[in-house]
Parts: sequence; structure tokens; C-alpha cells
Amino acid sequence: MTKPAEHTSTAAATAKRGVSSEEYTLTELVEIQRAAFLRDGIPDADTRIDRITRLSALLLDHADEIAEALAADFGTRPRELSLAADVAGCMIDLTHQRRGVKEWMQETKYAKIQGLLGYKQSVRHDPLGVVGIMGPWNFPLQLTFVPAGSAFAAGNRVLMRPSSITARTTDVIAKHAPDYFSIEELAVVTSKHGSGSDFAKLKVDHMFFTGSPDVGASVAQEAAKNLIPVTLELGGKNPAVVDIDADIDKAATMLADARMVNGGQVCLCPDYVFVPESKLGQFTDKVIARWTEMFPTILDNDQYTSTINQKNYERIVDLIEDAEQLGATKRQVIPGGEPLPNAERRKIPPTLLTGVKAGMKIEEDEVFGPVLTVYPYREITEVISHITSHPHPLTMYWCGDRNDRFEKLADNTRSGSINGNDFAIHLFSGDLPFGGVGRSGMGAYHGKTGFETFSHARAVAFSTLPMTVADLMSPPFLPKDSKLTDNQLKLWKFFNNRAIKKVRKRLGA
Repeated sequence: MTKPAEHTSTAAATAKRGVSSEEYTLTELVEIQRAAFLRDGIPDADTRIDRITRLSALLLDHADEIAEALAADFGTRPRELSLAADVAGCMIDLTHQRRGVKEWMQETKYAKIQGLLGYKQSVRHDPLGVVGIMGPWNFPLQLTFVPAGSAFAAGNRVLMRPSSITARTTDVIAKHAPDYFSIEELAVVTSKHGSGSDFAKLKVDHMFFTGSPDVGASVAQEAAKNLIPVTLELGGKNPAVVDIDADIDKAATMLADARMVNGGQVCLCPDYVFVPESKLGQFTDKVIARWTEMFPTILDNDQYTSTINQKNYERIVDLIEDAEQLGATKRQVIPGGEPLPNAERRKIPPTLLTGVKAGMKIEEDEVFGPVLTVYPYREITEVISHITSHPHPLTMYWCGDRNDRFEKLADNTRSGSINGNDFAIHLFSGDLPFGGVGRSGMGAYHGKTGFETFSHARAVAFSTLPMTVADLMSPPFLPKDSKLTDNQLKLWKFFNNRAIKKVRKRLGA
């Protein structure tokens, strides 16, 4: 790969720092970044590493201000959660990108076809150009900065649009980003540039979106009008399955904790749990006991994350009320008679539902709040039947050993990932992809997978053979050419029939 005069352009970009993206329209920002990409060419490894490092610094240098803004956006949100998830939580993958980029960007060379001399083949890993990243409100920085790091590792320029719902947090990033980046490298887009729908219409080279399936479908439709490839990181009702031999108290404690991360407003939170029928009472009692221990107070407790806005508060309360009216049993943790749920502070008490059946809204809708539904089961086939009758979830939780029942569940269901005995632990490895399947998403990122998402695998083939494929495949076709083609078909039929016989023999057919 030839190395352009990138250091000169980086210096020029540095000189242009301090310019706010709000001085330009969305279309102008795309044009500025595309012009810079074409002018400077493919960035070398040091330039990519420098950009990822500055991206990390933007978060780390303003961590306290970010935590304060997130608390203001939510109403109440623990400082520890904001720093762990939206600042420190980004560093795992950003560091992995920084360490891996030199190796990943190298041209991959492959052996000659069946030892054919005079033929060489390889794959370049080229950047796409300008990448648009749309983030959600629940983790507005982690879910924009991590894909941005992948896009930088792949050599792209980035337009980043954190959620307008968490406007204070977005304003913090928009204010400080020009101190670290020229808008030619990274431009932070705010609501002042227009709506999310306006952003989805941009003629970028790749669009990355994290959010709900319904909005994701709209983003994909807008991108399709311009034939823009998309990566969709969506949500869904994540099931958890407690094995018959599992430690019930341990499983209940983990799932109770996992449900309450960020007030239940995480795309990876367990939404509903299958528990062995004989242990249903023990499990539900332990969940309630754990929540009671966790939250001696709720209304004035800054450690209890509020529901993000009134719309979502009312939606969750309606799901609970609908289930209860249709026959579900509700258990809630309400300390000391506090007036909960509380619309003014948007706080809903931890809620456990049993007896949920088809026809209840909560049986179909993703809760995205502090509510856990529990179902009893006798056989793993019942669990599989329920899960496969619903859209594929983003993740699935298994509590117990990796045994035959686990393998049967994994083989007969689909999900973006599977986590055993802990919450979202697949996020803590730079080696594992993160993404959904079906309604829970399209495409993946994190680690090398993220680099590949924002790269183009560009095939390169060279020939120094005495004959050409062009000559062999163009008229005039002589009798000898027909004979050669017929012999090729006979040879391929021979090999294929032999393969069929081997497979049938192994299958006992």
C-alpha cells in the first residue's frame, strides 16, 4: 500500500481545529469530509492510531462534565454508571482498535490457485470514505464513540450524531470536539442540524445506527434510497433461561441486578426469564429480596436511574397496568410507602410479573425499563418453542453449566449472542463481535469485526500467464473449445458424485 503525505494533511487538519461543525450544514459537512478523504488518500497506521487516541482523550478529559450532563439528561443517573459505561466502557474497544490496526490494514495475500504459476491474488482492506454514526439515548457516548473508533481504525472520516434526547450530553461533546479534531476528521452533529431523519438521508459511504427496530427500519429505508449500506444495532426482548440444575439464588441475584442496570434501559437487559416450574417461588422471592436490598429508597435515591422521559415512563406504566388488568400477578418493591410510580420524577419501582400470557402488550413489546417477567417451564422444548415464536433477540442468557440442554437451546434458537451466568460479558472482549440478527440487528462491530464493517475487502488478482481468460471466453468458439468445455463438465460431475457418495455414506443413507 502506498503511503500518502498524510502527516502534512494531519498537520493541516490540526491547524483547523477550533471550528465548530455547527457553522456548516449537514450536506456541507459531508462534502468537506469527502474532499479531505480524496485529497489525503488512505491514512497510514500512525494517523489512524492518533485519531483513536484523540477520541479517547475527548472522553477521558471531560469525564466529570459528561457524568453531570448525563445525570441532568436522565433526571437521576449514578455517576459511577455513567463513568463506567459511557467513558471507561469505551476504552476496552478503542484500545483494542489502536493495538490491532497495523495488522488488520495489511493486504492479505493468498496462495496461488491450485499451485497455478503466473497467478497472484490478494485482498486490500480499504476505507470506505465518510461514515455516518447515529447513537441512542440510553448510552449516548459509548454507542457512538466505539463505532467511531472502528471507523477511524478502518481509515474513514466520521460524522457523529449522538441522541438529541440526551441533548446536554451531546452539547458537551459538540463543545469540546473541535479542540481535538478538525471537522475534516470528526464532525459532531446536533439537533441544530436537523432531525435524525435528515441525518439518515445523507449520502455518506456507510450509515451506522443504534436504536429501536422501528426507527432502524426507517433509517434503512432512507439509506436505501441512496444505496447506502447500513449497520443496524437494534434491540428486542432478551430471554434468560435458568437450567434445572442451576443455583437458583445465584441466578436470581444476577438477573435481578442485570434487569436494573441503567434502570432497565439497556438493549442487553434480560426482558423475561424461564425458571423450572418447581423452583418458581424460590426464584421470584429471591429477585424481590435482592431488589429490596438494593433500593432501601427510590424516590430521592440518586442511585436509582430515572426513566429517560415522560413518553417512555407512560409506556412502561401502561405495559404493567395492561398485564395486571388481563390477569398477570404483579409484585413491586416500594420502600416505606413511597408514592411510586412517580410521574414527576419518572421513577417506576422494580416490578416482577408472573402469569403473563399471549394477548398482553408486555408479551410482545420490549419493556426497556425496570420490569422482569417470569415464566415457569418443565422441558427445554417449551422454552425453545416460546423463543422461536418471537423475533430473534439481541442476546440470550443461560444460567447453569454448558450442558446438553444448553446446546439444544443454542442449536434451535437464534440470537445476536449468548451470555452464560453473567450480564453482557461478551462486551468485555475485543475479540468477540457485537450485533443482532433479524429484527435485533444487521451487521456487527467491536474489535476486528468493527474494522471489517467499515472497510471494503477489495480483491486484487494479477496474471502473467501466456493465455488470457478473455481469449478463452470470447468468440470464435472452435470444436476444440466445445470438447474442452465438455471434458470440464465431465470432470466436475465426477468429483461432485464422489462427494455425494461420501456424504450419504456418513449419513447412513
